[in-house]
Amino acid sequence: MDTAQERTAEQELPYNVFAKACPSRGTLEHVTGRWGALTLGALSDGSLRFNELRRRVDGVSEKMLSQTLHALERDGLVLREAQPTNPPRVDYELTPLGREVATRLLGLIHFVEGRMDDVLEARERYDAARGGL
Repeated sequence: MDTAQERTAEQELPYNVFAKACPSRGTLEHVTGRWGALTLGALSDGSLRFNELRRRVDGVSEKMLSQTLHALERDGLVLREAQPTNPPRVDYELTPLGREVATRLLGLIHFVEGRMDDVLEARERYDAARGGL
């Protein structure tokens, strides 16, 4: 397919992340942002309580994790299940759509982790060429 055909096919899609007003941009931001990607990845192993998830996603604040979970829940990627126990118990797990997204994200995460030696070498070359930034 040449470039003109690709553009035509892109224009026929009901959603186009490259279009300014497309609602898919918000979801893409939720999924690919640092905390969204890490939260989805952490939940790919199964259901977790809030504090378990917070420990798994090292460095995320309580407020940021809460906001991330709300956004992912709103997008239909995470299910929040409150148990009527004393004390209350809330579990988070991926929906089927969330599992599909997490699987794709984990492929990228594993790729990046596997190529970090190359990335670190590239950073060193870049910094050395610019006077040790």
